[in-house]
Amino acid sequence: MTSSDGVTVAVHDLGAAAGAIGGDGGDVVMAHATGLHARVWQPVATQLADEFRCVAFDQRGHGDSGEPPGADFDWRGFGRDALAVIAGLGLHRPFGVGHSSGAAGLLLAEEAAPGTFAALYCYEPIVVPADPPLGRDEANWLAAGARRRRATFASREQALEHYRGKGPFRSWSPDALRLYVEYGFVDVAGGGVALKCRPENEALVYEMATANDCFARLDQVRCPVHLVQGSDTDGLSPATVEAMEARLPVVTTEVIPGLSHFGPAEDPPAVAASIRSFLSAAGRP
Repeated sequence: MTSSDGVTVAVHDLGAAAGAIGGDGGDVVMAHATGLHARVWQPVATQLADEFRCVAFDQRGHGDSGEPPGADFDWRGFGRDALAVIAGLGLHRPFGVGHSSGAAGLLLAEEAAPGTFAALYCYEPIVVPADPPLGRDEANWLAAGARRRRATFASREQALEHYRGKGPFRSWSPDALRLYVEYGFVDVAGGGVALKCRPENEALVYEMATANDCFARLDQVRCPVHLVQGSDTDGLSPATVEAMEARLPVVTTEVIPGLSHFGPAEDPPAVAASIRSFLSAAGRP
């Protein structure tokens, strides 16, 4: 399917116990974090499949989705990607589940088209509490790290061994890490594999984190929102959560013990249980 500015968005059906996506309620649209891809949600979706029908999409410049024209990674484009998925699948007020920039993208989608979601589960949404927005941050330290990221390996097996036990990946579940490598690389002509999300694109996404107006328009998000943190996170401060909480009309918060900013990939059963609890309380659309 295609987003509003001509970006082709790849969508993945992560499975359900009954029926196809687009049935009577229980549809969940999942959005991933920067540098990842939709399939990393699979271990969480599997835990929810008895009750919910889950789809996830690759954000622009990630996975199998296209890159935006002119490498424009304004985060409002992530919101347009989510709206394109919902319209393309014919979903009526699905639930949204997002992680990091993916969660921010879902909030931006709801701001752009109020009433799109029945409820939003946001695991550590990257929403900078600034009104007006600060603008692009070319000195972003995450962007500098992304540009140094190794982009090619001799094989997926070599990539998996490289990531295992290293940096933030050391706490990931084996299934999530395997899926990240399996679907996050493309075969290269002549041998080897390369990251689908190019380091330069990842860096540009980080630089644009401070340039959108998501925080300024949070009062327009009328559906229930659940803000979730890991207890061991360094990705979302209590002050930011409090600032978001003060602006959102219908909001609850939760801290999941033992998890970092990458909680959905670290303990899929725990995050799935948290999602199930919130969505069940929020009710069907």
